[in-house]
Formats: sequence, C-alpha cells, structure tokens
Amino acid sequence: MLNRLIKFNFAPSYIDSGLLVLRVFTALSLFIKHGIEKVFTFQQMSGHFSDPWHIGSVPTLVIAMIADGIFSVFIMLGLATRYCCIYVWSVIFVAWSFRHEFSYLGKGTVGDHGELIILYLIAFTAIFLMGPGRYSLDALLMGKLVKEG
Repeated sequence: MLNRLIKFNFAPSYIDSGLLVLRVFTALSLFIKHGIEKVFTFQQMSGHFSDPWHIGSVPTLVIAMIADGIFSVFIMLGLATRYCCIYVWSVIFVAWSFRHEFSYLGKGTVGDHGELIILYLIAFTAIFLMGPGRYSLDALLMGKLVKEG
C-alpha cells in the first residue's frame, strides 16, 4: 500500500494527455494575455511598441503578433508545433532580454514579468523537445501521410 502511494500508481500517467494539457493551457494563456491584445488593438499599439531589432515598431509588432496571436493558436491545435515553439520561444526571449532586461521577480527595471516569461520559455522548450503528442493535428496529419505513403 505504501509503495503504491509513493509511486503514485493510483493515478494514470499518460504522456500524450499531459502534453495536450501543457500545450493547450500554456498557449491559451499566451494568447489570452498577449495575443488578443496584439490582434485586436494593433493600430493603437503600433505607434509605441518596443523595437529591439531596430526595424521599426510596426514590423516588430507584426513579429510579436504572429507569435502571440497566431502561432499560439497553432500550438494549441498541435499544428506545426515544433516550428511554432521555436518562433514563439525566440520572440519571448528577445522581449525578455531587450524589453524586460532579464528581469526576474520584479528585480529588473521594467515590470515584474520575469517569472511568467521564464515559465513560458520552459514550457515551450518542453513542448519543442517532446513534440505535440498523439492528440494534435500534427499527429493526425502524420498518421494520414503514413497511411497514404
């Protein structure tokens, strides 16, 4: 009995279900917090958006909008998941380094988003490394390609 409790054998452990939860809720959080804002208030944000790449605030906002507003939805669905994770991870890392100056727990000069940013980076790294899992459009499309090929 104690062995069963220690090993937590009474709870099912399904890697694909865990990946689904991680993928959907991480990307949903990013979409709700940042994606909706960028998609629906693009015009208002375009004049004052941060420009760490020195390519202009509008192109930088477009790059961020693709990550937060489009690719986060792709990650939720499990579509081109690993490519989207690389893109989203890169955009978040650039924002953390240039805009938030590697702040963590409010210790930086801009806001207190450091802890959330690190959690996003960790989650998208894990999704990239493990893939989207069985419950994704990637798996569905690959299954069809394998059956046809």
